[in-house]
Amino acid sequence: MIVSVENLTRQYGPRTALAGVSFQVDEREIFGVLGPNGGGKSTLFRILATMLAPSSGSASVAGYDVERQPAEVRRRIGVVFQSQSLDKKLTVFENLRAQGHLFAMHGRGLAERMDEVAERLGIADRRGDLVETLSGGLRRRVEIAKGLLHRPAVLLMDEPSTGLDPGARRELWQYVEELRDQQGITVLMTTHILDEADRADRLLLLHQGKVVAQGAPAELKARIGGDVVVLDVAEPARLLPELRARLGVEAAAVNGSLRVEIGNGHRFIAEAVEAFPGAIRSVALHKPTLEDVFLDETGARLT
Repeated sequence: MIVSVENLTRQYGPRTALAGVSFQVDEREIFGVLGPNGGGKSTLFRILATMLAPSSGSASVAGYDVERQPAEVRRRIGVVFQSQSLDKKLTVFENLRAQGHLFAMHGRGLAERMDEVAERLGIADRRGDLVETLSGGLRRRVEIAKGLLHRPAVLLMDEPSTGLDPGARRELWQYVEELRDQQGITVLMTTHILDEADRADRLLLLHQGKVVAQGAPAELKARIGGDVVVLDVAEPARLLPELRARLGVEAAAVNGSLRVEIGNGHRFIAEAVEAFPGAIRSVALHKPTLEDVFLDETGARLT
C-alpha cells in the first residue's frame, strides 16, 4: 500500500474530529472519503497533507510518517485544496513557475515539466492567460497541474468538484482517471457528492469522525440488495407498525416518509397500496445508492 492510516484520532479540545480511523490505499487507486460536511473529512485531509498533527495513531505516505517525516511526505504528495490556491493576478505559467520554485525546480527542467503538465491537462494554450479570466473548470485544471508539477506519488484532493458545474465535473473526472491509468498516480480525495464517489475504486464512509464502512462502491451497495421503496404517507408513525403486522415488512421513518429495503419492490408497492388504500400519497422505487448505504449505516443522510 502507498497510504496507511492506523487508529488515527484528532481532538479539538473536548470535540473528537476523528476517532480511531484506519484504512489503506493501494498504488494506482482512486480512493474516496465520503461523508457529510463536518464528518471529519477535512481533518483527515489536513493530517495526510502534513498541515495538522494527529492526537494519536499514525499515518504514512510512501512509507514516510506524516508527523515524524513531514518533509519527505511533502516531496511525495501533490495537494489540491477545496479553496483556490492560485494567484488570480498571475498567468497560468507564472503560477506553475512559482510552484516549481517551492520544490527547488528551475531552468530548462522546470520549463519542460510545465509544458508537459499543461499539455496533459489541456491548458497549454492558456499559459499566458491571467487566472482571473479562466472558468472554474480551467482553474481546477491549473490547480491539478500545480499539484502534479513535482511528480508526486499521491495526489490529495479535498472536495475537488466544489463550485464546478456538471460539465466541468465530468471533465475533471476524466483527467483524474487518466492520471491513474496513464501515469500510475494514486489519488485520494474527499467528497460529499454521490456520483463522484461512485467513480472511485474504493470508498471510506466517514461519519462523526468514525469509519462506518469501506469497500468498492458496488460492494457497499450490494449490502442492501433488492430495491429501496419510499412511501410518502400522512402518518408514518402510525403506518410503520401496521406495515410490519400486515405485510411482515420492516420500515424506517425518514424525513416524514417510510423507507423499505426489499426484493421485488414493484410487487411490494402493489401490495402496500392495496393494503392501505388512501394512506399512501406517492411512492418512489430505486436501486440502492451510496446515500442508502450511508443511511443504513448511520441513520443519517449525507446532505
